[in-house]
Order: sequence, then C-alpha cells, then structure tokens
Amino acid sequence: MSYLNIIVKKYDRFLIASIILLCIFGTVMLFSASSNLSLDETSSRTDTFYLQAHLKRLLVGVSFMFFFMLFDYRKMKDWAYHILGVSIFLLLLTKILFIIDGNTSPARWLYLGSISVQTSDIARLALIIFISAFIHDKREQIKEFYGGYLNVIIATGIIVLLIVIQPDLSTASIILLISFIMLFLGGAKIQHMMATAAVSISAMSLVILNWDYMRRRIMTFINPESVGIENVYQIKQSLISLGNGGLFGMGLGNSLGKNLFLPTPHTDFIFAIIGEETGLIGALFVLTLFIVIFQRGIQIAKESSEPFGIMLALGISCSLILYAFINVAVVTNLVPTTGLAMPLISYGGTGAVVHLASLGILLNISLSKRSVSGNPDWRKRIYG
Repeated sequence: MSYLNIIVKKYDRFLIASIILLCIFGTVMLFSASSNLSLDETSSRTDTFYLQAHLKRLLVGVSFMFFFMLFDYRKMKDWAYHILGVSIFLLLLTKILFIIDGNTSPARWLYLGSISVQTSDIARLALIIFISAFIHDKREQIKEFYGGYLNVIIATGIIVLLIVIQPDLSTASIILLISFIMLFLGGAKIQHMMATAAVSISAMSLVILNWDYMRRRIMTFINPESVGIENVYQIKQSLISLGNGGLFGMGLGNSLGKNLFLPTPHTDFIFAIIGEETGLIGALFVLTLFIVIFQRGIQIAKESSEPFGIMLALGISCSLILYAFINVAVVTNLVPTTGLAMPLISYGGTGAVVHLASLGILLNISLSKRSVSGNPDWRKRIYG
C-alpha cells in the first residue's frame, strides 16, 4: 500500500480532497489572472513569473501542512503561551524596523533577506492556539471576568493593537471577530462579550475617523458619489468582470478585466476573474469547496476527544471561511474594501503557508474519533 493511500485512509478524505481541488483550481486561476500582468509590468518577467512564485510558496505551504499532519497537535497546548509571545515579538519587531528605517509604508512585512513574512498571519494562528489552550485549561474560569475572560481579552487586545498600528484594520477586525466566536463557543458570558464589543467598536470607529485611507474606504462604500472616480474604479471593474461571466463564463484565459482594467486581479480581486472566466458555476464551485472544508472542520471538532482539539478545529475552520466569504463580499461590493486575500486562491506568501499549516493541524485533529467528554453545558454551547 502506497504512502498516499495510507494518508487518505488515515485522515479525513473529504477534507484532503477539498484542499487539493482548491489548490489546483486556485493555481490555474492565478496563472490566468496574472499572465498578462507579468508581461506588462516589466519586460524581464515572463508570463509565468507569478505562477512560478505561487508554486514555490504553495510547495512551502504543503510542506508545512504535511508536517502538522504528522505532528501531535496536543503538544501545542503546552507551548501556547510561548507561541503567542513569539508572535507578539514578531509584530513589535516589524514595526520597530520600519520606524528605524524611516519607512512610512504599512509595517506589515518582516523582511528576512529575500523572504518577506506577513507577521499578522502568524499572530492570527498563534492567537487561535492560545485561546484554545486557555479554554482547555480554564473552562470554568472563562465565565469569570477576572482571572479568566480578561486574560484572553488582554492577549487579544495586544495582538489587535499591534496590527492596527501597522496599520491593518481589516486583519485586526477579523482576528477580533474570530476571537469573539471562540470565546462564545468556549463558554464566555454574553454580557462580558457585549461590553467588550461595545468598547472595540468605539475604538475602531475612532481609528477610522483618524486615518484618512480607512475613512475613505468607508465613504467609498457608503456614498461612492462623494469620492473621486479613482476610489470607486476598482470595485466598478470588479462588478463589470463578474457581470461579463454570466452563468458559464467567458472561458479560461478570456477575461477582459485582467487586461489592465481591473487593478491587482491576481490578489484581492481574483474572485472577479473567477466569475468572469468560469461564470456563476465556477464561482459556486469555489464557494462550495470552502463550505465543505468548513463543514468538515465542524465535524472534526465534534469528533475530537478533548476541548483543545475542539476549539482549535473551530477556530481554524471559522478563520478560513471568514477570510473566504469576506473576500467575496468585497468583490461583490457587499462590504467596504478590506484588502483580505482569498485563502489558497489569491497570490500571496505567508497567508497561503499559514492557511495550509492550519489545515494540516485540522487534519491532525481528525485522527481523534472519540466523543468529547466533560461539562455537558459546555458541549451544548458548542453543538447546540
């Protein structure tokens, strides 16, 4: 029996199949969306420039996924505080280095020679691991404000604050949302969460009012007539591309939007190219794959043997589906532009690696098939 057959039988086969299909489809669409862009940016780049870079990053991500598939995820529970500390250090280091260099651009990437790392992606996974470990160890204390809930909120607040000052409000907001979902499922009191949400929304509102580019994005969404044409150009081209696709699409490689009409068609707005070239059918196919992965993640959480595995599976699943559907909401103009990429589809490095590593952890959790034990009220909160 081959090693591949052993893996398929040992792990959740539906989850593995969905990940493989998403990576393959994403690679095809990335090449289609970026081929013309490669040629037009500089004559030294071939039409496969972005494809080659994407495949290298995908290879690194798949390597991490296999590593975490084989690595016992339970060991991360004991290292959760250290993992969180390292992620905070990396966020601080990124900002400090930008200040020292006098770089006024967003401090989102830590440059290690020719490699750039988006430290907020690492912090997101680190926080999911930390919250899962904390709820595992202190399931009862999480209901208390002091000594339980407050500790998690302080850790979350530090991560969110460091990402906001990069500045990257979109990533900070989604990390905050993931944390709230995990705290709710972990048994935190509603009144504590409502008070935290009120403070968070007020703070985020002040940030938006004091940062011009954030305020401009909100105004572009609420009242596009009040801003310049350059601010609404991208979203208008996105909707045009989606409209061109119709039901069955214009065919692979036949997008009009990618021919310099739609800015950055290979990153945040790649879903518009998917809709244009593969139509509604292709768009629904991609969304179905994300839903399948999310459903399998929930099922894996149900079958996990202990709270840490349950919370970790739920956090990873919610993170992936939120990133995917918020990206779609941006492309279809249902929410303001966020800059969040579509997992495993959009061109990017750290995001793809972290998402694949997270899915490797999820596959590792899938090895546990025993029923969860413990507090029945806590189980009811999670499973309904």
